[in-house]
Amino acid sequence: MPESNFIDYVKIMCRSGHGGHGSAHLHRAKYMPKGGPDGGDGGRGGHIFLKGNRNLWTLIHLKYTRHIFATNGAPGYENQCHGKDGEDRTIEVPCGTAVYDAETGEFLCDVTEDGQIVKLLRGGRGGLGNTHFKTATNQTPRYAQRGEEGVEKAVIMELKVLADVGLVGFPNAGKSTLLSVISAAKPKIANYPFTTLEPNLGIVSYRGQQSFVMADIPGIIEGASEGKGLGFRFLRHIERNAVLLFMIPADTDDIVKEYDILCNEVVTFNPDLADKPRVLAITKCDMIDEELKEMLRENLPEGIDTVFISSVAQKGLTELKDLLWRTINDERNRIPETLTQRDLSASHREKEEDDFIFEAEEPVRKDDDDENAGGKMTWEETDRQWDDEYWEEDFADENEKFQVVSDPDDALTKAERKQLEMEAAAQEEADEE
Repeated sequence: MPESNFIDYVKIMCRSGHGGHGSAHLHRAKYMPKGGPDGGDGGRGGHIFLKGNRNLWTLIHLKYTRHIFATNGAPGYENQCHGKDGEDRTIEVPCGTAVYDAETGEFLCDVTEDGQIVKLLRGGRGGLGNTHFKTATNQTPRYAQRGEEGVEKAVIMELKVLADVGLVGFPNAGKSTLLSVISAAKPKIANYPFTTLEPNLGIVSYRGQQSFVMADIPGIIEGASEGKGLGFRFLRHIERNAVLLFMIPADTDDIVKEYDILCNEVVTFNPDLADKPRVLAITKCDMIDEELKEMLRENLPEGIDTVFISSVAQKGLTELKDLLWRTINDERNRIPETLTQRDLSASHREKEEDDFIFEAEEPVRKDDDDENAGGKMTWEETDRQWDDEYWEEDFADENEKFQVVSDPDDALTKAERKQLEMEAAAQEEADEE
């Protein structure tokens, strides 16, 4: 069990259900010796959904539930009986969760609102029974359509905390102290570096009934992009913030140098953060007098609003909240409704999760091995490809209004996989020679 329950990066395996096979049954009765085809359609495979839940704070519930599989659709039966649809699986995630393909790092989708539903994997369509293939010249088709394969995909869930203001600074810059003073949050505070090991959120009250959310992340140091300190592990939590509040202690030797280091590390992590609105707070000002403040004002970074504060003495906090409120509500600083999402790069990955190996057994489709399944189906093992025109035209998906991320049409067919395996084997033989 980890020391902290805050899990913001996890790798899981998802699989949508296979579609049930259609039935190739021929009707037989003593009063109707040649009743013709009456095979029913197979049921569709179960979908995999994502649903935003504002009551969730971390991804810990997925840390120990690595496999999420939907069930397969049932095969069709005689008398044109439709097979049962597979059961869907819904994964509830915190708001602000981004999803990536674990193999390629490709961005798939994100969930930012409570109750938002995204169809992560679409289940396979059920095959058509032989009743759909009877014609004037082929009145007793002895074949039916096989169900469509589902999709299996390993995905990475990455949580990015939603907040209005993100605190950025070196260790022991006073970030946690500020959050504890102006909000009801109770972060850990101590006089040694890296006291904060996980993000903390606090709701800051402002002049009556108004408020905004502030996020405190662990301190970053020079060389974080190279893995020093805690590296980039928690910088993802400031990507969605409207304003970045840089915090530098007043007793720093060179404020401009430290500010440039922090900016460089933030921009190295995500170049889009270069245009993010910024505010600079000079902390621990209870240790200096007005004369020293005036000297510091002459050597401050240009082009950024600055305020002197002391969280312990509670000086300058009202001025700081006024400045943050104006910056947050500036029309030029509004967060776009649709953020530009980038693929997951190698520097942003967590090796411990990426090295996790799934050892799930391959699912067995019982109806593949049972020649009597689905009402005495008779299969002809051929390489026939079923184009879209062979699927039922009025195939109804009751969840089609949701965003679909991956469906079976994007996956490789068995014939394509077999061809790739043969090419790979031939290449290995050529390399050995």
